[in-house]
Amino acid sequence: MAQGQLKKTKAPATKLSQRIQTGNRVIKPKKAALQKQEKMKKKHSGGLAGMTEKSLAAKAGHLEMLRGGKKDRKEALAAKATKEAKTGK
Repeated sequence: MAQGQLKKTKAPATKLSQRIQTGNRVIKPKKAALQKQEKMKKKHSGGLAGMTEKSLAAKAGHLEMLRGGKKDRKEALAAKATKEAKTGK
């Protein structure tokens, strides 16, 4: 039979960090060839996203958020028609 109180362990102190990490960490490549490849991929991926949005808008046509859909084409045709009417052609 135990004679005294059981020892209580202290809870570990919360660690305060200097910066808040968000998202996954990315380990940059160390080799020169891989660094160059990473740079090219980053440079060319921005245009790819824009082209993808444009093609999606053209196919869907009813999404007002994306540019290049039916609504934009109709507005462009209407503007062209009014311009031609004013010039008399």
